[in-house]
Amino acid sequence: MSGKYIPGLFEGYGLELEYMIVRSDTLDVFPVADLLLKGAAGKVTNEFDAGLIGWSNEFALHVIEFKTNGPVTSLVKLEEAFQKEITRANHLVSREGGRLMPTAMHPWMDPALETRLWPHQNRTIYDTYSRIFNSQGHGWSNIQSTHLNLAFRTDDEFHRLHAAIRLLLPLLAALGASSPVAEGRLTGFLDSRLTYYAGNQRRIPSIAGNIVPESVSSMSEYEERILKPMYLDIAPHDPGGVLQEEWLNSRGAIARFDRMAIEIRVLDVQESPLADVAIACAIVEAIRMLARESWGALKSQSEFPLERLLPIYQETMRHAEKAIIRDTDYLALFGLADENLTAGELWSHILEHSRFYALGDASLGAAMKTILAKGPVARRMLNTLGSEPSRERLVEVYGVLCDCLRTGTLFLD
Repeated sequence: MSGKYIPGLFEGYGLELEYMIVRSDTLDVFPVADLLLKGAAGKVTNEFDAGLIGWSNEFALHVIEFKTNGPVTSLVKLEEAFQKEITRANHLVSREGGRLMPTAMHPWMDPALETRLWPHQNRTIYDTYSRIFNSQGHGWSNIQSTHLNLAFRTDDEFHRLHAAIRLLLPLLAALGASSPVAEGRLTGFLDSRLTYYAGNQRRIPSIAGNIVPESVSSMSEYEERILKPMYLDIAPHDPGGVLQEEWLNSRGAIARFDRMAIEIRVLDVQESPLADVAIACAIVEAIRMLARESWGALKSQSEFPLERLLPIYQETMRHAEKAIIRDTDYLALFGLADENLTAGELWSHILEHSRFYALGDASLGAAMKTILAKGPVARRMLNTLGSEPSRERLVEVYGVLCDCLRTGTLFLD
């Protein structure tokens, strides 16, 4: 989200979707993102401009990203534009014997043996990360995500947006968990990606913090409390200043002052853009309600204690929509007086009282009703895989997930 025009709050959005490239026959990771980009652009490149949607490389050579080219005024119908580029990419990579696989973690990848970093432009950044943090792990090469950017223009808009996102962040896995499997087995978490994401830069704790961000009320306070300590802490390891940029911040939502947006980073990528866009629209409408103080005052949202948000976040990582929320003060900020509510029930309440179902895209509404009724795709995957899935069963189910991405449909158990 960049350019001369700076959208205000709820005037500009950006969406980024990351997918694994796998071999068509075995579904093993297939590190050919450079060949895929070359097939699209005619040369090896970091990025390919396809109009509304752009393509780009990522840290690992078996990952490809699709993203909006700059801010869009609405996310509605964006699934169609993403699906068009995914179809194109699948066609190109099929010539190499590959296909795109959705969901946030490859189910049997061994990152110590199979990680290959992007070998072309921006190598200095990738090599510096690898030198400091040892990038041969799931937290670097096997955590495919969706990033949602929301624009702001003023300090007040930033404060409202940051407070709302911070409050909502613990609930996102209830809609979007897609990673119940790693290293060939069920992990016990529906959102396993987040468990690895939290630890990939543990050597310098200030970079990721507690994933759920600290409370701040202005852009200058954000610089002082979050960015400056992080730059100071990494400086001895990064004397050239390669990583001392705001994108070093690895919290679950980060301020991108270079594009005047807050980027939400805790979302697992889904089985198809239809699900991703539906979830993104639901999040935007929930944030809209919070930012406009429809249920609770801005001061109460902004000052809600981090130590009370973290248990909710940890519960949804493990149990997704079935996580029990017992904090009555937290529920009150969504206009509820209940003592116990599941995260899925809370989302139903939020969306029923928002304008989500009036956005004018029936397919997004239908997709969300499936997610609310059957759980996130991780829950549907578990229902299909069973308690101890064999490698053959994993290949079968993830093959169906690849078909969902190819056809732009939801995975149904």
